Amino acid sequence: RGVSESGDYRPLVQATQKANTQQAIMEEDDVPMEVEAAKEADEELSEEFQLLAAQAVTAPEQAMAGYLAIINGPLEKNPAGLKRHTFAIQQLGALYAKHSKAQELGNLIYTVRPFLEFVSKAKGGQLFKSLMDLFLDIPNVQQLQVEVCNNCLEWAKTEKRTFLRQSLEVRLLALYLEAKQYQNCLAQAATLLKELKRLDDKALLVDVHLLESKSFFALGNYPRSRASLVSARTTANAIYCPPRMQASLDLQSGVLHAQEGDFKTAYSYFYEAFEGFDSVDVKVQAILGLKYMLLGKIVNDEARDVQSICSGKLALRYAGRDLEAMKKVSEASIHRSLAEFEECLVNYKQELKQDPIIATHLTRLYDELLEKNLARVVEPFSKVEIDHVAKVIQRPREIVEAKLSQMILDKKLDGILDQGAGCLELFTVSESDRTYEAALGTIQQMGGVVDALFARAQKIF
Repeated sequence: RGVSESGDYRPLVQATQKANTQQAIMEEDDVPMEVEAAKEADEELSEEFQLLAAQAVTAPEQAMAGYLAIINGPLEKNPAGLKRHTFAIQQLGALYAKHSKAQELGNLIYTVRPFLEFVSKAKGGQLFKSLMDLFLDIPNVQQLQVEVCNNCLEWAKTEKRTFLRQSLEVRLLALYLEAKQYQNCLAQAATLLKELKRLDDKALLVDVHLLESKSFFALGNYPRSRASLVSARTTANAIYCPPRMQASLDLQSGVLHAQEGDFKTAYSYFYEAFEGFDSVDVKVQAILGLKYMLLGKIVNDEARDVQSICSGKLALRYAGRDLEAMKKVSEASIHRSLAEFEECLVNYKQELKQDPIIATHLTRLYDELLEKNLARVVEPFSKVEIDHVAKVIQRPREIVEAKLSQMILDKKLDGILDQGAGCLELFTVSESDRTYEAALGTIQQMGGVVDALFARAQKIF
């Protein structure tokens, strides 16, 4: 209809444009009213939350009560009401996390579940996961975190929320790793990996492979740890990797290289990890990356660079006891002082011994420092009392005797321990006379020349 016999569509187009114009004129009076109503609702909403945000700074308890009143109040099932409810949940969760109210945040997670039925699964899952992330970032409440996470897992299975369940399982793996339940972590990771590979969920695959790598590393299975990390990096290359996840991958790469003794490469990975965590403002992990950077410099006999790194623009933001501890260790390393080193371990016990990676490398550094001091002390002697050595380096006799015995077995010292006399007897290493070796070499060469001349003579005659 509306097409001429010659196939001209212009009459049809003109008729359609005319109808659209008339419809627009009819609706013109209604549109401004709807827009104004929406604007007024947004203004009221913003004023309400601006007041609560101001209270969150001056009187956080009142702000929490205000947000909680909105959440527990009647729910308006229109878009504005759902938006108001969602925003109140997000703000209350952030406030609880800021003030480390783990129990209250756990109860909020339970309270939010019925509300998720009124929003789309994507938005509800995103809201729920953001609350769980805030809850799991609260320190020193591992038991409560595992309990809440297991409870939420059962709820996700009942509600048949597959993707949310998988995300919760990844968070439970992280809790097992933090609680040092490595076998549980690996067992559940193996099951989850099969499911994720079937669904081809690469983002979660990266998380699980990384957690698996950390678990294997903690158990001392370094080849499997490296293999899991390679799988995580390969998967991450196929997708967009968020800065925080990329920084976590770099941190684990640096840890593995440090374990192999390649501290130069490890330092570059630690630097990338530190910058990544700093960019997303994850302070705890950024400090950890910075400490590993300084550790790499100290172990690599570049302790003098520690002061300049700590004085840098980025590092100044994280000044505190952690950096002070690493500075003291670097000074002890420069001075080759065992007394200063042990004093650092006593004064900064939490900062230096709580992290297993730092503790392991500092133990190695202490052993190397002790060996160098012992070798320097015993070098002028052919026979020396163990008590005298212990007195010079100011260490207990038992530790000195055990370390000397280990150095002899490792062939770092050529001598024996006379326990009856309480002495270390060092053998004089006599240099062999190379004249005889040179003479034998000359004779062999001459023998070869004579044999060659004899062979030529036989050919001539």
